[in-house]
Amino acid sequence: MSEQAKRRWRLALGRYAEQQLGGLTGGDGRADRALDYLYGREYDKRGLHRPDGPGSLDPTQMKALDWLGEARKLFPQSVFQVLQDHALDRYGLSELLDDPKTLDSLEPNQDLLKTLLSFHGRARPEIKDKLRQVADAVIQDVLRRLKSDVQRAFSGRRNPFKRSHVASAANFDWRNTLRRNLKHYDPKAGRIIAEELRFLSRERRRLPWSVVLCVDQSGSMTDSIIHSAVMAAILSGLPGVHVSMVLFDTSIIDVTDRLTDPLETLLSVQLGGGTDIGRAVEYCERFVETPERTVFVLISDFAEGASPRRLFRAVARMNEARVRLIGLSALDELGAPYHDEQIAGRLTSLGMQIGAMTPDRLAQWLAEVMR
Repeated sequence: MSEQAKRRWRLALGRYAEQQLGGLTGGDGRADRALDYLYGREYDKRGLHRPDGPGSLDPTQMKALDWLGEARKLFPQSVFQVLQDHALDRYGLSELLDDPKTLDSLEPNQDLLKTLLSFHGRARPEIKDKLRQVADAVIQDVLRRLKSDVQRAFSGRRNPFKRSHVASAANFDWRNTLRRNLKHYDPKAGRIIAEELRFLSRERRRLPWSVVLCVDQSGSMTDSIIHSAVMAAILSGLPGVHVSMVLFDTSIIDVTDRLTDPLETLLSVQLGGGTDIGRAVEYCERFVETPERTVFVLISDFAEGASPRRLFRAVARMNEARVRLIGLSALDELGAPYHDEQIAGRLTSLGMQIGAMTPDRLAQWLAEVMR
């Protein structure tokens, strides 16, 4: 085994491999202690206690904030985010969220937002404002990434026969641009100098549609809830589109009146509990005023905890009334769909289109359905 391979295995296996693979010094030694501070908790659960000593990162000698700063210095950004997420999610280091200074040190990302959502209800009042600031930073980042995709999907079809004077990369007409600039060909450079750029116009579509989002808030659906809240905020800002949104487990939370603020929507979430999909879908029927111009989107793993008959009857009624029905299954951390195949199959037979997709693809799908 090469020295590099031995070093990597020693860092991966921790201090209990020291006798076989040797000790670590310098930066590797600091990294080893930082990893042991976190992952040594697995050994603690089995009764193998860590020895105290100079420079030790034992939990009894070091605060979580000190460990956080050390880990940030020692590891690349991508590795640090994984360590941070494991500390909060897997090992329950809630003390990381119990100090405003610590919150300033955390790297905002979607995994952190998921932890904040579950922690918010248990946080001390003086911490809650800081939690909101961190959570809002993550939400605004997701909002920026999704907004242009959604607006592009709903901006209407490009008209190849009508020119636009508005310069937009999405509407760039490369064929006409090439044709208009052939006379500017530079033989020495071997290229065309584009002095006149052409752009196509888009046919603005009237969108007299209602979109009803029915979102499962059971523990496995956190990523879907975050994206649904952001998507609802974007859609509600489009002209001619009315958005309603319900969160459910065995209870129902109607968040239609707070969709312009995704953070307020997310703070309404009560993760966990059972699942009564049929009751939530029945509740959502009240939002259907013009069925042929309504899209109903059920976002769930379709693991119905109650009798599915209520769910099937509600979906059948909406399908008969010509409501457009979309079912989105949950996605796991790797982006793979998972859902109850039997329930999903039955919903498909009742007229619901079932799919699994990222939020930007959902926007394109909605735009196609509403054309």
